[in-house]
Amino acid sequence: MLNSGGYRYEQRMGWVLSHLSKAGWVDRPARGYYAINDEGRLGLSEHPEGFDYSQAREFFARFWPSSVRGAIDETSNDGAVAATVDILDPVEQIEDGISRIEQEFGEELLERLRGSHPDFFEQAVVDLLLAMGYGGAEQRGKRIGGPNDEGIDGIIDQDALGLDRIYVQAKRYKDGNNIGRETIQAFVGALHGFGATRGVFLTTSAFTPAAVDYSRSVQSRVILIDGQRLVALMIKYRVGVQIKQKYTTVEIDADFFD
Repeated sequence: MLNSGGYRYEQRMGWVLSHLSKAGWVDRPARGYYAINDEGRLGLSEHPEGFDYSQAREFFARFWPSSVRGAIDETSNDGAVAATVDILDPVEQIEDGISRIEQEFGEELLERLRGSHPDFFEQAVVDLLLAMGYGGAEQRGKRIGGPNDEGIDGIIDQDALGLDRIYVQAKRYKDGNNIGRETIQAFVGALHGFGATRGVFLTTSAFTPAAVDYSRSVQSRVILIDGQRLVALMIKYRVGVQIKQKYTTVEIDADFFD
């Protein structure tokens, strides 16, 4: 899947068919149908291994108008980045650029969370779960952390009467200070104290293998979210970040030509 939605193979097939159609290697007998023709069979025999995107861009460039060729050539740069984007189609280049931007700001977001007040962090993870759709349209969730929180930092009510609840634990730890099995055992014990069967444990660090194995073995449903997944979810659901700029792409509207 592309981050923006849609399947990667569909995007790539769109560019494949654009190149083959422009070169006259396929015919379109009906809408949504493509058939290889004699020119295409000749091309296949001459290039039995096919093309990656970089090879296709170079080979099929002569079939495109000069203005399009110039725009395609401008996507190349010197250095390592060019070596990467040369094998990607334009939409995937955009996806790759956005991923690198999100990775950069994800690291900054994680550092800010680690440096925040514990109360702020506990509220932030509750806000994230609400943004993800837990708590329903009424946003039924709250932070309850404090010195007497009994091992629970937040509660999300899945129904209006609070019959179905998710209990939250949040640990704001430095990188390398990983959560061990004992901490997860304590969380499971807190869940049992509330008669709960589901909980989410979020941290700005990571979990030890023993902690992960234990969470999978207990009867209670316990979800562990480490720092990397935490910031990825915050970026995805726009918690603690805002949209700076939007980009759009276009494709042919086949209905317009019917």
